[in-house]
Amino acid sequence: MKEQKQTWLQSILVYKDLRMLKILLLGAMSGFPWVLIASSLSLWLKEEGLSRSTVGWAGLIFSVYAFNYLWAPIIDRFQIPVISKKFGHRKGWIFLMQILILLSLIVWSLVNPSENLALLISFGLIIATASATQDITIDALRIEQINEKEGRAMAAGAAIAVVGWWTGYKLGGVVALFSAEYFEKIGIINYWQATFLVMGIIIILMNIGLTFVSESIETNKISKQIETDKMISKKIGSSHFLAKFFVYVTGTMIGPIIIFFKKNGFAIAAGILAFVFLFKIGEAFLGRMSIIFYKEIGFSKGEIAIYSKGLGWITTVLFTLLGGLMAMRAGTIKTMFFAGGLMALTNLLFAFLAWYGKSELLFAIAVITDDISAAFATVAFVAFISLLVDRTYTATQYALLASLGTAGRTTLASSSGALVDWLHGDWGTFFILTTIMVIPSLICLWLIKDKIKIFTNS
Repeated sequence: MKEQKQTWLQSILVYKDLRMLKILLLGAMSGFPWVLIASSLSLWLKEEGLSRSTVGWAGLIFSVYAFNYLWAPIIDRFQIPVISKKFGHRKGWIFLMQILILLSLIVWSLVNPSENLALLISFGLIIATASATQDITIDALRIEQINEKEGRAMAAGAAIAVVGWWTGYKLGGVVALFSAEYFEKIGIINYWQATFLVMGIIIILMNIGLTFVSESIETNKISKQIETDKMISKKIGSSHFLAKFFVYVTGTMIGPIIIFFKKNGFAIAAGILAFVFLFKIGEAFLGRMSIIFYKEIGFSKGEIAIYSKGLGWITTVLFTLLGGLMAMRAGTIKTMFFAGGLMALTNLLFAFLAWYGKSELLFAIAVITDDISAAFATVAFVAFISLLVDRTYTATQYALLASLGTAGRTTLASSSGALVDWLHGDWGTFFILTTIMVIPSLICLWLIKDKIKIFTNS
């Protein structure tokens, strides 16, 4: 289905919708934990004298993001006692996960990495698991703020969600890096541990903001889930207790996947899943090692905070909003082709920086250009999978697609440090390889682009 063409002004005014402010907060809550388990943890371990390979393999804790779809059906269907009744189904899960993250940060503030690496990684895994779990319900709550046939509003919401994610990640990173550098300069030995307490305060403030996000009561969704259960029950042809239990479990865990393949057809559904898995692998390899690269060529934590986090955040916000406008006007698929090509090419700038050596100008150009391509790619990707989900199984289907995309970025990219070591620290060759990694996903998208069933504007 197509909507009537809007003027540029009408497209821009979509961002004025009050729902976008709520989506911004949800995005920030989703992005903030990555500050803790990505850049902060990586730099903490590096400054404690651990190797690049160890830092890279520590990133395996991100793997839980690749598998959160396994428990997404439970979150779609079950409510947290007391908490969900007071705050709502979705927000109840978010509050619980935020509490777990906060408690883990308190433990981190008491841990010495060189003496208790296993304990540190274990609580890092708890943070990653809680974050991956809250992402399931945050994404569902975000999508459910907008009607499923509001294609342009969905694209705008995707852009704002990405802005929120990067706001939580970039500005959270600025706070973390400057706090760590400040505590280090004033003579606090365990400066990273003190920094994590500051990050805990930010978590508390975001949860206060969450109380202002509305959550609608969706009764139609429950009735449709019951219909799916009845369909499975008829196939079994039995009504005893074990059969009913099997129907309930199957309807909860398998039903959303069946509906996805039924809607798109097996071949197209498989093509969609392949594209989603491959799309951001190159970006992930670069991102996992980027802060180590910056440090090794001579940039301080303060310089990294200014160029990679602060300046990068401004660029990301601006071009994410522009990416949303492009998705609204040209369509999400065309935007993904544009973003994918740009994302691959901009990785070459990091190769030039590696060959040239420390240069604040080249550093700024590389970071800005990479953030532009990542902004376009992410907003198109989020809008794309948001439009694919069935509202009966919002959390489960979105989690399936998002976690599959994360699988490529986490499981494969965990070898990024080992790859740099295998290349004997040849960062230039490493970044060229990250450029090549994007191409297979664009081939997949080209093969299925004319057969995907989504509500589009192009």
